[in-house]
Amino acid sequence: MNALRAGMAKRPAVFIDKDGTLVEDVPYNVDPAQLRLTRDAVQGLRLLARQGYRLVVVTNQPGLAMNLFDRAALETLRQALVEMLFQHDVQLDGFYVCPHAPPEAGEFGCVCRKPSPGLLLQAAHELRLDLSHSWMVGDILNDVEAGRRAGCRTVLLDVGNETEWLESPLRVPHHKAGDLLQAAELIVAAANSPH
Repeated sequence: MNALRAGMAKRPAVFIDKDGTLVEDVPYNVDPAQLRLTRDAVQGLRLLARQGYRLVVVTNQPGLAMNLFDRAALETLRQALVEMLFQHDVQLDGFYVCPHAPPEAGEFGCVCRKPSPGLLLQAAHELRLDLSHSWMVGDILNDVEAGRRAGCRTVLLDVGNETEWLESPLRVPHHKAGDLLQAAELIVAAANSPH
């Protein structure tokens, strides 16, 4: 019975923004030839995987709603990313996409577009993730807010991609890092800290 319970136990995850965090930010890119991992991304992901974290990409893709590309093109890109990481002995546990455009001023947006936590909540439900021991890593404050709203701790990659700096208590990262490896090291250190 204990083995059965252990198999059912929720696991922590690191939710990772795609563009500007995991891969270089090429706006609306679905061309696998332009896919480039960010500096030290592989090392950071390997470290997190060794520590038992599930690795889940959560990404806003408004280009779908804007008809700049279709789901088949995005799926081709996803497969290329999965294969690229697999060649480096890294396995993604999930890839969750918001296909909606940003809401117009005064309108309510969807529940899945970051800074809403919908993608993280969906992944947590489907993959049996422990949000209270999970992290969100992204390059803008919308990522931080999505993570905090989902009950995760957060790391902002302070790499110059945040341009608005609209701050609120939900948009204050727990940590800042220069790349995914530094973020992973902070996450591991925090998990091993007695406090």
